[in-house]
Amino acid sequence: MSTAQGGPPPQAGPPPSPSVADADSTPPVPVWADGVQLIGQSQGSGYREAPSLVRRADGQTLQLTQLLYLVLEAADGTRGLAEIAEYASAGSGRLVSAGNVRTLIDSQLMPMGLLQLADGSQPEVRKADPLLGMRFRYTVTDPERTRKLTAPFAALFNPLIVVAVTAAFLAACWWVLMVKGLGSATHEAFANPFLLLLIFAITLLSAGFHEFGHAAAARKGGATPGAMGAGLYLIWPAFYTDVTDSYRLGRGGRLRTDLGGLYFNAIVAVAIMGTWWATGFDALLLVVVTQVLQMVRQLLPLVRFDGYHILADATGVPDLFRRIKPTLLGLLPWRRGNPEANVLKPWAQALVTIWVLVTVPLLLFSLVMMVIALPRLVGTAWASASNQQSLLSGSLSAGDFAGAAVRALAIAAVALPMLGMLYILLRLLKQLTTALWQKTRGKVLQRGAAMAATAALLAGLAWAWWPDGGTYRPVQPYERGTLADATASVLPPSGTALREGASGMTVALWPSGAKMPTRENPQLSMVLVPASGMEASAAPSGTQAEAPAAGASPAPSWVFPFNRPDAAEPDDNQALAVNTTDGSVAYSVAFALVWAEDGEPVDTTNEAYAFASCTGCAAVAVGFQVVLVVGQVDVVVPENLAAAANYNCLQCLTYALASQLVLTLDGPLSEDGMARLTTLWAEIAEYGRNIQNVPLSEIQAKLSGYKEQIAALIRADPSATKSGTSTGASTPAPTDGAGIQSSSGSAGSQAPATAPAPAGTGPATAPATGQPAQPAPGDPSPSAVPSYGTPVETADPAPAETGPAAEPQPSITPT
Repeated sequence: MSTAQGGPPPQAGPPPSPSVADADSTPPVPVWADGVQLIGQSQGSGYREAPSLVRRADGQTLQLTQLLYLVLEAADGTRGLAEIAEYASAGSGRLVSAGNVRTLIDSQLMPMGLLQLADGSQPEVRKADPLLGMRFRYTVTDPERTRKLTAPFAALFNPLIVVAVTAAFLAACWWVLMVKGLGSATHEAFANPFLLLLIFAITLLSAGFHEFGHAAAARKGGATPGAMGAGLYLIWPAFYTDVTDSYRLGRGGRLRTDLGGLYFNAIVAVAIMGTWWATGFDALLLVVVTQVLQMVRQLLPLVRFDGYHILADATGVPDLFRRIKPTLLGLLPWRRGNPEANVLKPWAQALVTIWVLVTVPLLLFSLVMMVIALPRLVGTAWASASNQQSLLSGSLSAGDFAGAAVRALAIAAVALPMLGMLYILLRLLKQLTTALWQKTRGKVLQRGAAMAATAALLAGLAWAWWPDGGTYRPVQPYERGTLADATASVLPPSGTALREGASGMTVALWPSGAKMPTRENPQLSMVLVPASGMEASAAPSGTQAEAPAAGASPAPSWVFPFNRPDAAEPDDNQALAVNTTDGSVAYSVAFALVWAEDGEPVDTTNEAYAFASCTGCAAVAVGFQVVLVVGQVDVVVPENLAAAANYNCLQCLTYALASQLVLTLDGPLSEDGMARLTTLWAEIAEYGRNIQNVPLSEIQAKLSGYKEQIAALIRADPSATKSGTSTGASTPAPTDGAGIQSSSGSAGSQAPATAPAPAGTGPATAPATGQPAQPAPGDPSPSAVPSYGTPVETADPAPAETGPAAEPQPSITPT
């Protein structure tokens, strides 16, 4: 990031300090203080009256009015007060007396540390220390060395080179992000800690090279760059370059200086692409992404990154943060005539006002969220650092020093933001307390009120950060991280009802004697969440069958205290049986045959849901899906889900069966094989249409038999098994032969005649044997379901096929 020292408002300066105010005389021949440099009038200024700039020995740049600048310019040690007054009168076009000059020197120039004191000693000045300034600076190169190091790089700003580098950078970004992808680069980097360290080192060096861009751009425009170094900005380490001298340049030269660092990031990205082309190390492509991320971050105009300086130089307002208070006060109707609120040109005033109205709320919001979320962030950072510490110890024990270095960097990356946030909050609190104490000096009532407000603020922080069990709980993977989630740690929601994505308390039922779940070993369960008034969902885009009770119209709303299952996606299969009519039976049957072409991801879902809320009723859902994958596949993640639940049910039964078969074929079926498969599937479809006449205890066995017939048909077809073997999907389900994978899931829930059933049962996946869940002892057999009423067929179990898929895009692996 470039840095320009100072940039105060065009007022003459701060009020005189007591040591200066007590001076009873002005030197007869005023002399500049050591190190003072006159820069001149600001070029392209956004002020109605362009200020003049002067730089002190400590690097602070100050803005002076024209009259003050003329007085300082004449106070070169060769003129007395009368001669200085004559010089200022001629330059400003208005009469200035020697008394006026004495007043300006005593009240303005000497307090700002621009002139020597009356006894000839150097003034003591206090450098500005803004909250959003850089801390803990360490100078790496002095101005002379900076000029020597950056001189050769000024040639890179030749227009032809700039155009070529920009075009190459844009092409490289497009190719890496949209064509090549980062999957192989991420895998290669994290598989080899040395490569990961190399990427980190290159990224760190590129951040320093970014500063060379600012300095070289300043030299290209004719300015002289100053010191380069490093420090801590906000919560991150950062490099800096002093380019204050660029203020003497016009608007174009200053903007080139601001953009120079981003241009050098582009040069690094192009150079890395050339290195990748020569070596073939995909991990190097991650450096291109780090350069893009650095550039995006630097363009933020909210804090003093390059985007801030670009906006400041484009508007001609050197220090935007000092314009926040005058701009906000100028928005008040009774302050619009205030001269301080109208010192900018209209167009500059409009841009600065927009910036203030965006920046101030965002900074305040960030501060509030920092306070609220700090406990959870600290807990998460502690857990992460502890985990990295364990990995670090393991790497050291194994002699893996590269891996140990990566773990050490990870610990530093976790700790630094936490320390930075704590530092910002404590420093802000200190500044607020000090300012209130100084402003209420001699005012007992106001000081008491200010201290009471400070005490209330501290009490609020103590309340928000007090460890009460869950305050410092680490962020969990299942949390969404919304604003509501962040504020819930401080202001928990009232009541015990749960909402989707929210935290709170509820009651869960577990089988007698079962081991209770813990945070480290969670268990799957169904949590009933009130969903009153939720209307039925729209028609799905995938294969779905839904059945109401026999002879009953669909319920006007969703009556269950949990959300309706999501509609089926394309190529998915879903059977949803919902029964809310007493003494009836609802069947839902969904059979689907899905084809996946070579290379197409296999992520289909087969679902069966059976829900009932009635008396003497039943709900049965059967989902059967066959997925045939032709050729090589890289992603095979099919899902097979079954869930049955009853709510406020008497003498009711719910039964859900999900059965799925995934097979991989080396090639398309032959004509004879396709004809045999078509005939077999017609038989299966007919079975599905009449499944309500089959006892439930026989359905799963029948579907398993169909699976075996389909698998045997595929094995017997030479076109489908050219090499004699196939590659099957890799999932937890058992594998039956090469390229064949089968899984089943069933869930059942019955209610006794004497009392309502529990709230419900969660989704159940089939055991390895593929057997359905057994009913409790003494419960009626599922085969007795048809006796409750006449079943209704609502789904057409005809096969569903998919056409060829589009070419897959390169995947991006999260790290």
